Amino acid sequence: MRTGPSPGRDPRGQPLPGEDESFDLKGCVVTPRAETPQAGGDQQQARDTVIVGWTVYAPAGSDVRTTDRVLVRGVRCEVTGEPSDWGRSPFTGTHGPVQFAADRVTG
Repeated sequence: MRTGPSPGRDPRGQPLPGEDESFDLKGCVVTPRAETPQAGGDQQQARDTVIVGWTVYAPAGSDVRTTDRVLVRGVRCEVTGEPSDWGRSPFTGTHGPVQFAADRVTG
């Protein structure tokens, strides 16, 4: 799910999401990814944080952006970090997948 231009910022200065521009991205391979939450100064907060993550391999040429939100196995997630294009194989000349992390953070 991609959002259109931001209509402004929230009280913390973060951009507000624009209107949803949904599209299907078929042919992806999804693998679970385990992460340990980083403990900050407040240990209680670190214990309450649960991160659910997947690594997604999308078909070559997929247009995935760091600002996109995705639905993975029925769970709404945010794209975390910069999607990576594997590029062209020097052996076969075929293009590889676009890889990105999708995370749901609660707590």
